[in-house]
Amino acid sequence: MPRRTFLPTFRLPVAAAVAAALLLAGCSSGGSPFANPTTTAAPAPGGSAGPSESSGPPTVSATGAYKPADAQGKAQNVPVPVMPALARENTKEGLEAFIRYWYAQQNFSIETGDLAGWTPLYRNTCATCGRIATGIKDSYVKGRWSAGGKIHTPVIEVLWVDGAEAQQSKVQVVQDQADYYNADGSMGRPPESASNSAFGIFTVFEANEWTVSDLGLIN
Repeated sequence: MPRRTFLPTFRLPVAAAVAAALLLAGCSSGGSPFANPTTTAAPAPGGSAGPSESSGPPTVSATGAYKPADAQGKAQNVPVPVMPALARENTKEGLEAFIRYWYAQQNFSIETGDLAGWTPLYRNTCATCGRIATGIKDSYVKGRWSAGGKIHTPVIEVLWVDGAEAQQSKVQVVQDQADYYNADGSMGRPPESASNSAFGIFTVFEANEWTVSDLGLIN
C-alpha cells in the first residue's frame, strides 16, 4: 500500500459499531466539518438535492416505478448508478467524480443489500470498507431490510498531489436515519440516528481505474 504523508489527524475507527452504524458515527453538528471546501454545502438529511448532488453520476432506472423502502416493505426498482466517464480519469476532477460514484454505489447497496457494484471499488487493505459491507449484509439477513440511511456528500475536498502514488481526499458524509425491519415487519434492530461526519479517503489509480485503499474518520 502506498505510503501516507498527509492528513495527520486521520485515524481509522476500530469499533465493530462502524459496520452496524453504516457510517452513522462522528460529528453531530450540521455545519461543514472542514474549512475551505472545494464544493459548497448541500441539503441536510432528507432535504432536496443541492447543486453538488444534482451534478453527480447519472443513473439508469430499473423496470417499473421506484419505491423507497418503508415499514411496509423493501425498496423496489432502485435506480442503478452508472459510472461517468470522468470518474475513470487520473485527474483531480476525475477523482472527485469517482468519489461521488463510490457513495452512489454505497447508497444502492444500503437500499438493496446488493454489494456487487460497490465492493469492486475498494481494496482488501480497506478494513473499514469491509466492516461497512458486513453491516450492510446484516441489514438483509433472513428477509430483513433497511429503510432510510441515505448518504449525502455536500463537501468533497480532493488534496491532489501531482505524481503521487496515492491521492487523499476529505469528505463530509451526512447520513439520514436508518430503520431496520424483519420479514414480519417487526423492528429488526434499533434505528441509527442521522449523522454528520468527516471522512478521509485514500485512493489509488491503477489499470485506468480508481479504487479506495483506506478510509477513516477525521477527528
